[in-house]
Amino acid sequence: MLVFASCATQIVGSLEADGRANLHINAALQPRMTALLTAFAAAAGMAPGAPLLDGPAISESMAHAPGIDSVSLANTSPVSIDGRVGVSRIGDFLAAGGRDFISFEQGDGGGGRLTASLDRATGREMLALISPDLNGYLAALMAPVATGEAMTRAQYLSLVTAVYGAAIAQEISSATIRAFVDFPGPIQSVRGGAFSGRRAEFAIPLLDVMVLESPLSYEVVWR
Repeated sequence: MLVFASCATQIVGSLEADGRANLHINAALQPRMTALLTAFAAAAGMAPGAPLLDGPAISESMAHAPGIDSVSLANTSPVSIDGRVGVSRIGDFLAAGGRDFISFEQGDGGGGRLTASLDRATGREMLALISPDLNGYLAALMAPVATGEAMTRAQYLSLVTAVYGAAIAQEISSATIRAFVDFPGPIQSVRGGAFSGRRAEFAIPLLDVMVLESPLSYEVVWR
């Protein structure tokens, strides 16, 4: 989710009992964000038409991150990417600064638990592992997840409005990251989302990820 925090993003995945996972990611910059980041890129000397979201470059960065077995992200347009990420051990996935943001437990007799938490400190460390370009975009947008600055969601939206205008602030505040993940067994409970059968569903406001005013915390328990 953090990787594509400036995008309209959908993640569909599955988790195996041994901790392996497969994720299909589709992400695209939103229209006003595209216009703003295009201006940033031009000022930085990027060639016209070069991708703002560079699928192969993000793949190269992510390939060296902890817990990644394979990654293949391709551009479907200069502002959208699509592809898959294979995770070798979900508990190691994007572990940053010696801290795991995902905890995975699988019982000997079946059943298990996955918890995930993200705060400002782990967010910045994870961005450093994933994509320098994306980190730069989020820093240009003054997002606390990139800058480390403590502020509330209201303060951040006020800042974005003052610097970039109300339209950009509205696009950020209305965007949602959606994730659908199938688990090894029937789900018993979910914190931070909903579930049906083996599938957990999460709808996470983009603003929450960009600001991290409070740590984000999620849990899935299955049998």
